[in-house]
Amino acid sequence: MEENDFVSIWLEETGNPAIERLAQLNLEVANKTTAVLAEKGSTENDLASILDINPDEIKRWLTGRHVFSIKTINEIVVALTEIAAKNTRQQAEFQ
Repeated sequence: MEENDFVSIWLEETGNPAIERLAQLNLEVANKTTAVLAEKGSTENDLASILDINPDEIKRWLTGRHVFSIKTINEIVVALTEIAAKNTRQQAEFQ
């Protein structure tokens, strides 16, 4: 870093707001996914099975430290919709 590189100095002192916001959004996706799974009585393993992803990867996702792409977010939404539909069918069969 050059001594007069004001942008680098500012970023070093204050952090990068864009990166901090992205980290916050990733954490929000992880928390919402965890909440929906709990609400539907499903587990990380159920999500992993639907997405055909190693359960350990899902665990990493749900810590909020994974950078989600739009594609991944869409896949999670589809999987959670499938979990919700499955739970609805099971409840209907139970009654």
